[in-house]
Amino acid sequence: MTQAKAGDTVRIHYTGTLDDGTTFDSSDGREPLEFVVGSGQIIPGLDTAIPGMVVGDKKTVQIECADAYGPLNPGARQAVPRSEIPDHIPTEPGTQLQMQGPDGQAIPVMVVDANDTEVVLDANHPLAGKDLTFAIEMMGIDSV
Repeated sequence: MTQAKAGDTVRIHYTGTLDDGTTFDSSDGREPLEFVVGSGQIIPGLDTAIPGMVVGDKKTVQIECADAYGPLNPGARQAVPRSEIPDHIPTEPGTQLQMQGPDGQAIPVMVVDANDTEVVLDANHPLAGKDLTFAIEMMGIDSV
């Protein structure tokens, strides 16, 4: 059987969970995730778990935050004066917004706190600082 290696296009089914067992993402009910092994299309910890797998293999991989979405970056949180946010923009904690970076790119942020004078925005990835577990099943390999 063909073993997956760097450069191969593979298809996997997966379920990603947090340490408390909460599922944060899954391919259940969808087409398998397709990507090129070693290309950086997926998080590093998952990418390194794929080589050597064959079609039909199943495994569970624990990935530390450094090999997933990285540690929480305190510098990615910013308090913005409420007066600088237009009234029509929702500011309830948990609301997803977009800011514009210095070079014009869109930066997704989440409102994490708000009071009468300021709104605290967090640009960390929602899974930053979290260790992740993936249950994966190899569904297909197209070798190079």
